[in-house]
Amino acid sequence: MSKNSMSTAAAARIQSASAKSNGGSVSKGTFAARAQSAASNSGSTPPPNGPSTTGNPSGGGRGNNPPKGK
Repeated sequence: MSKNSMSTAAAARIQSASAKSNGGSVSKGTFAARAQSAASNSGSTPPPNGPSTTGNPSGGGRGNNPPKGK
């Protein structure tokens, strides 16, 4: 994890403090909501049908097959 990554624990503390001061809710677009989103995306993996990262040509089973014939 890089120095600037948002940890899930830090995001939880931010969201908890925000919820306590706002009657138990955290609105969309607030810093607390963005922190939670950043924490959940910090260790994300690419989609299973993403492009090849091995240098080999993409093909079957990778989600980018050519269109089927009619």
